[in-house]
Amino acid sequence: MDLRDPAKGVSYTNVLANPTEPLLQQRLAGVIGTMVAVVSALVFMPVIVFAANRLVWLVSGAGDEFGAFDTAARMMENPAGMFTRHLGLCSLIGIAFGLIVVFHRLRPRWLNSVQPGFRWRYALICFGIALVVMSFVLWAVNDFNFGELNPQPDWLWFLVVIVVTTPIQAAAEEYFFRGYLLQSLALVVRNRWVAVVFSAAVFAYFHGSSDLLLIAYRFGFGIIAGAVVVATGGLEAAIAAHAVNNLCSFTFAALTSSVGAAITVTTITLPSLLLPLLGFALCGAAAIWVGRKLQIATVTP
Repeated sequence: MDLRDPAKGVSYTNVLANPTEPLLQQRLAGVIGTMVAVVSALVFMPVIVFAANRLVWLVSGAGDEFGAFDTAARMMENPAGMFTRHLGLCSLIGIAFGLIVVFHRLRPRWLNSVQPGFRWRYALICFGIALVVMSFVLWAVNDFNFGELNPQPDWLWFLVVIVVTTPIQAAAEEYFFRGYLLQSLALVVRNRWVAVVFSAAVFAYFHGSSDLLLIAYRFGFGIIAGAVVVATGGLEAAIAAHAVNNLCSFTFAALTSSVGAAITVTTITLPSLLLPLLGFALCGAAAIWVGRKLQIATVTP
């Protein structure tokens, strides 16, 4: 299959557009690609998690019945469960890169940014900014002091899994929601901001909740991350903020209560919604400012 590069001088949300194809054909590719992406994620993620849990259960020789082991793993009551859950989420990277090749015949490196490729220097700077901001937000939300440390069982193994897999898991979600879905939806609606809103809505839906504040929090994060991607021409800043948030949240949970309780939270308070969103907004504003100082590209060469 011959793969192409995008048109010259287009923004990140227009990377999938192919000027040699009729507009209707491009929109149809966007509709089909979006539908296949969502269905593939809903199918493959639970299958991968189930298969990984089964393999871990067989290899570890756990005494429990598999059903009990699988339930505990899905609730992330043990480090293996966190590992398999993140493994399932990592399948989103394969889905995103596969669809950009199969449906749009585009070189997958353009999913990173308009450079093309991943801008590592910029990403590391954004990571440092997010680490400072989100650490302060986490401390403010939880009113934490070090005398409250109460590590859960196997906390050291949890920390190993958190450090190794969480950045990849966060990147996978960004490649899928703010990468492929944002680009494919922009093909359909032809308005980058409408595409940002729709991709944020899908992001909130995938995280599942009936609590309005929790839905609003996840939707708000999706809006902010999408806006930063549009403004910076790539996924680096969004990946950095997402990875730091998850690293800090999971680490805090492992050292004070439990990771399982953090991942299965069903309701939040208004301050727990507003403070993190303010933190994400500050990270995004700083990332945009740094990007301008570094003169990073926001359109294709």
